[in-house]
Amino acid sequence: MPNLLAQIHKIIYRRIRYTVTRPKPPKTSVPFAGPVVVVGSAPVSHKPVGFDETYRIISVNASQIAVHAWGIDAPDITLMGFNELQGGNTAAVETRRVLTGHRTGALYVLTWRRGQKRQARVKNNLNSFSYCYRDLHVVGRYQRIALMHKASGLVNLELDAETKCSNGMIAVLFALYNDASAVIITGINPHSNGHIYNSANLARKHTRFDREILIRLLRQGYPIYTADPQVAEEVGLPLWQGDKEPKFKAAQ
Repeated sequence: MPNLLAQIHKIIYRRIRYTVTRPKPPKTSVPFAGPVVVVGSAPVSHKPVGFDETYRIISVNASQIAVHAWGIDAPDITLMGFNELQGGNTAAVETRRVLTGHRTGALYVLTWRRGQKRQARVKNNLNSFSYCYRDLHVVGRYQRIALMHKASGLVNLELDAETKCSNGMIAVLFALYNDASAVIITGINPHSNGHIYNSANLARKHTRFDREILIRLLRQGYPIYTADPQVAEEVGLPLWQGDKEPKFKAAQ
């Protein structure tokens, strides 16, 4: 009973706070003039057909290591969870290891608690493994709730791991909300385990909800594709063929 009451209190508090504060979704500091490639860390990923300098790259956590093989030194944008900056779990430790001494363009750090939102704290953690960026943005819970609400119509209060989406899906929503002409995902497979940058074969969280969001976005008419044939077959996303589709956006 106490757990149920605590859950009800959390739902009411977050719903009221979201309604009253009316937060704005995060905006991109990198203009999107063409397709946006969202790169995750699943062990298998592919450079999209037709990839050239007009595409923008958003990497998730340590997934930028995958685009080094494409001749890309730094992604245009990186989305990274705050836990990756100081967490002691295997995934966080490995993220810092492979990103040490690397850089990105715009860095968006996703936080979950108030104390994590202090930019000085975020910067100190980034400095500890010499990760460089052009500009830094801290994105809190209620900005993410607003992002999903505006892009998909869902109000997701991030109550637990089962009802949260992954950072990869946040990157997809971010690109769609900021008017990417097409969003092409690679290295994001709700059915896979493991990460390209380590051999720990860690299980993935949020897989069910990620798949549901992808299907929902597709049914709403968003220009969302995958560069990975396996994901196209298993999830039902259209495979990117290199044709730069005219920009359109589902009705809000």
